[in-house]
Formats: sequence, structure tokens, C-alpha cells
Amino acid sequence: MSDQSLFAPATLGPLALRNHLVMAPMTRSRAVEANIPNTLMAEFYGQRASAGLIVTEGTSPSPNGTGYPRIPGLWSPGQVAGWKLVTDAVHAKGGRIFVQLMHTGRVGHPLNLPAGAELLAPSAVAAPGEMYTDAKGLQPHPPPRAMTDAEVRHAVEEHVAAARNAMTAGFDGVELHGANGYLLEQFLSPDTNRRTDAWGGSVEKRLGFVLEVAGRVAAAIGGERVGIRLSPYGVNAGMIAYPEIDETYRKLVPALVATGLQYVHLVDHSAMGAPPVPAALKLALRQAWPRTFILAGGFDRASGEAALREGRADLVAFGRPFLANPDLVARLQRGLPLNPPDFATFYTPGPKGYTDYPAAA
Repeated sequence: MSDQSLFAPATLGPLALRNHLVMAPMTRSRAVEANIPNTLMAEFYGQRASAGLIVTEGTSPSPNGTGYPRIPGLWSPGQVAGWKLVTDAVHAKGGRIFVQLMHTGRVGHPLNLPAGAELLAPSAVAAPGEMYTDAKGLQPHPPPRAMTDAEVRHAVEEHVAAARNAMTAGFDGVELHGANGYLLEQFLSPDTNRRTDAWGGSVEKRLGFVLEVAGRVAAAIGGERVGIRLSPYGVNAGMIAYPEIDETYRKLVPALVATGLQYVHLVDHSAMGAPPVPAALKLALRQAWPRTFILAGGFDRASGEAALREGRADLVAFGRPFLANPDLVARLQRGLPLNPPDFATFYTPGPKGYTDYPAAA
């Protein structure tokens, strides 16, 4: 059972962490030039290096996966060099940092993609609603093109290449984004994966892409340096619940064990209005996972320490509190009030609502 204090030292495979707090991945849209991380982003992550582990914002392994404006990538030498600024800033303060690899799949718009890139997904099923573009504001989600078998396999290779680039950039590891309605989760759901080939149909076939990406990335950089984020019952990006949802995750997590991944990062978005992940499913996934288990979703100090004490999690992730409080660890430890997040500046360019949140006196 984990130490019940959020503030006690922890471990993540071979890594020593200064505490049990994880800074959850949060899109911030500050990579303004060619999806390249910059000095402003290095300042932002460096300010938050007191977290036991930082997981970066979603970072595309492919030009095809940059569905949102100004999100960073990890396919070009310039992006690797930009991320090196970030990892150096975090490591200089004794922190640990994983990059989250996020291929957005159908969630995007051609106006947000680099030249020559294309909106690809398991099946030609458009996401509902609209996508913001810098060029033309809100635009309806266009239908993606269904990936060929060769393109599915190429997307696996893109994840492997991005993971290797992450090591070159100095990251301590990578988190695969299997949550929030992006490409990996699009393969899991029968609503977004209507394929009848090797990558779709049965529950087992729909697991195939996620398992292939996880296994290949773990083989490339070492499973002890890889985690995955999952969000059963999440509704982001037009995802909907389906009859086999519990069966899907009860089969996926045990199957991931053999890939050697270090952690499963389970997020429950009910604090933001999504249906809750059933307690029985959380418990089943926790019991099926032999290594580090991270929980996220609306935690404060008391509920986070209860999750550790009761053995429901090994580490606890905090999102928006870390966004608005660069010194969140110290504030929680000392019982100080928290800065509220400025929702208007979540995705706007520049330092406002990004690097200008004050630390406590």
C-alpha cells in the first residue's frame, strides 16, 4: 500500500519522485510557430517542477494529429530542440517530466493542420460540434478519411518515432493518450471504429491499435518509461458510452500488462460533468494492474490522501489547480488558498493566464 501522504517521496519504476502529486496533462496552445515548444513553455513547466511528475500537454506524434491550433508536436528536429528547453528547465529544478503523445485523429480541422497533413481516423465518422481555428474561428468538424491498413500501421510507427524523439529531447518518459476521444480511444469505441478488418469489429480487434502502439513504444524506449491515460465513460470530443464499455476496459488493462508499461493513468471526468466511472470498474482496473496506478479527476488534498491511504491509487493527478498554482505542492502542504484558474486564457497565446499566476508569499 502507498504512503498515505501526498508529500512523501514516491517511485515510478526506476524513477525517484519527490512526492505523490502528478501534474495532469492540459492543452495550453502556446506552441505558436510550427508546433514548436518555446521559452515561454519552458518557463511554464519549470515553474511547476515541484510536482512529483509533470505530464505535458498533448503533443502530436504526427502532422495529421495536430487537430487544435498551436499544439506542440514531436516529429521534427525543431520540435525536439524546443522540448529540450522544457526538459532542461524542469530537470534544473529537480523535477521529472513525461511527454503526453496525443494524436487527435478525427478531432480537428484542416485549417489547424500543417501543410500536407490530413484528418484521418479509424472510420469516416465526423466528431459532433465545432473546432476553433485561428484562421476562421469556429468551424464544423469535417468528416475524417478512414485510415487504410497501411496508414494504421504508419500511425503506430509515428508513435514509436515520437517516443524516440522524446528520449532525445530529455524526457523521463512518455504517456500515451488513450483518453478524451482522440485517436487511440477512437479505435476502442464501436461508435468511432466501424471497421471490419483486423483493426475493428469485435472488442478484441478494437483493442488492437492501442495494444500495438503500447507494445511497440515500450519495446523502443523501455516499458518502465511509458504510461497510458484512459477515460472510460468520458464524453470529450463527442465520445458516447456503449454497451461493451466495461468489457472493453476490463480486457484492455490486463492485456496492457504484457507490454511492460509502467503506469495506467485513469481519469474520471465527472467533476466536469461527464458520467462517473463506476467504482467497481475503477477497482477492477486497479486490481488488474500490477504496477503504478494513477487516478485523476477533481481531487483535493483530503480526497487525494484518502485514495492513497485506501490503496486506490499510487499517485494522484491534479489538473487545473496546477495550471493556476505553480506552487501547488507547497500550497496544499501548508493549507493555503488556491488561485482560481482564468478560463478565458486557457488556450490563448502569450504569458497571460499562463506564466503570470502568482506563487504564495
